[in-house]
Amino acid sequence: MQEINLRLAVEDVNVILEGVGNLPFARVYTLVGKIQQQAAEQMRAGHGDRTEEARGAAFAAEPAQ
Repeated sequence: MQEINLRLAVEDVNVILEGVGNLPFARVYTLVGKIQQQAAEQMRAGHGDRTEEARGAAFAAEPAQ
């Protein structure tokens, strides 16, 4: 599968996850996991602009079941 890199604000990622969270869990759980993993790696590496806000990045929305 071809990959792309996106640069988004924490707020934008959370909006995307909120929308994805409204889809069936079985369809999106892998995608949500990938987003959460990549966001966590970036936050640990210090790529977040606002440390306090970034701690919750990509963790705010959980998929609806």
